[in-house]
Amino acid sequence: MTKPTTPTIVISTAPFFRQPVRDGLRAIAEAGFEAVEVMVTQDPDTQDPVPLGALTRTFGLRVAAVHAPFLIVTRRVWTPDPVEKIRRATRLAEGVGAPLVVVHPPYRWQTTYRRWVAEELVPFSQGSGITIAVENMFPIRLPGMPPARFHDERRDDTDDVPSQVLDTSHAAVSGADIRAVFDRNRERIRHIHLSNNAGKGWDSHLPLGQGGVLPIDEFLGDLATGFSGTVSLELDLRAWMRDDRALHDLLVGQREYCERHLSSRHRPSRARKD
Repeated sequence: MTKPTTPTIVISTAPFFRQPVRDGLRAIAEAGFEAVEVMVTQDPDTQDPVPLGALTRTFGLRVAAVHAPFLIVTRRVWTPDPVEKIRRATRLAEGVGAPLVVVHPPYRWQTTYRRWVAEELVPFSQGSGITIAVENMFPIRLPGMPPARFHDERRDDTDDVPSQVLDTSHAAVSGADIRAVFDRNRERIRHIHLSNNAGKGWDSHLPLGQGGVLPIDEFLGDLATGFSGTVSLELDLRAWMRDDRALHDLLVGQREYCERHLSSRHRPSRARKD
């Protein structure tokens, strides 16, 4: 009898981008996670496989994914060139044993990058052995103006990309049904950025069970029916960052929430016992 496929639960270091990545990795390991998605930031330890590999080994973590520096706050990390960012993120992933790199789709004015995605992304990914997965984005709402899409993607988000990242908060801002998006693109979605959304038109990345408008329980039920990719918690943790105990308890709760909904058997917890 074939054993049911269980998604891998990981968590992103993105909420810790203002701190040394070491601090984020420590908090993640102490909360019982076994794997992590590393956001490349201004911290040199996120940019070089040697120190990053040493840190993840110190905390007993596996790197499941590398998020290339495509955020506005990391636009000058490595280089402004998106293709070079992908090349360097891929080398970083190779160096730390991560099978997947998360990238953003082209802005509408990035014609060279758009052409590279259309013509070169797949052969580059195949040649490297690393999956390059493109994340769905969302309309930007500026004061006094209607919502505008600055990324070069269609209303249904990255449907023409062979390897996809589904960000649930981004989908909410776009007005998309996350269960329908997953059902439609199940064969191409490799990685999930999981969070809830406040439903107020902005990218809130709410922790699970802290309110929000998305059907997270039902969505996790969908993932439990054979999704073999990674489910990465990408959360706004600012409200908990000043209290180590509260942050620890929240992270443990987020992990256990996912485990309850994605697997009938919990992995042994490595969370600290005080």
